[in-house]
Amino acid sequence: MHIDGARSKKMSFGDFKSSKIKRGMHVNYPGWGRGFLLENLLLNEVGLQKDEHVRKEKDKFRFSLSDGKNSIEVFGKETELTRSFEYKVLGGIGPFKSYDRLQEYRYIFSAAMTTDTLLGNKGWELIMSNIYDRRKDTVNSLFTLVKFDDNGLATNGTDTIFIKGLTPKKTEMPNGKTGWLPVKLLSGYELSTADGVVAIIDLIDHNIWFYNELERADKLMIAAISTALFARRVKDAKW
Repeated sequence: MHIDGARSKKMSFGDFKSSKIKRGMHVNYPGWGRGFLLENLLLNEVGLQKDEHVRKEKDKFRFSLSDGKNSIEVFGKETELTRSFEYKVLGGIGPFKSYDRLQEYRYIFSAAMTTDTLLGNKGWELIMSNIYDRRKDTVNSLFTLVKFDDNGLATNGTDTIFIKGLTPKKTEMPNGKTGWLPVKLLSGYELSTADGVVAIIDLIDHNIWFYNELERADKLMIAAISTALFARRVKDAKW
């Protein structure tokens, strides 16, 4: 099913329709970086300067999703932090005047979902994360790129739906032939339970596939998870 209105104020697909998505303030601001006074006294002698840059971003939203008979209330929250060191060549010009090295990246998306009688009035929690810390990086390469293939799960304490980011390098071209992407991109999510895959979310073309034998209650929960993922704005900037 194609998701009409994905990333907009309202979404719909199949029998599912969301209410207007109410949002808090989308905040993107710099944090406080540490000073390197003593270290820079030495680095300046060889023509270098070291600075720390911190950027924080957060957002929240709420909406309800209905299949025409039953509904789920969704309350979502995103937070992201990026911290890096910048090394500058004093008096340098051109593309080699500075070098930025990632130190820490932390993305967390959580959503509380309130259900009605169809899902037993049970509360569900959705959590997605992507965390990098150079202090724990065994490779510790010179150039580090954040992988935006966040993973997570949704659970009510008894039942669990696992969410896995999909980053394929092979794709089908418009002419029907197989092509290769230059880099891995987050193109969707695979949703599964202990019994196997139950749904696939396509972030590129805004589509969703359900396993045919799902019960209506399961489809409603998966639809709510999918709509919550498409409602994000912090993560949306990375696609």
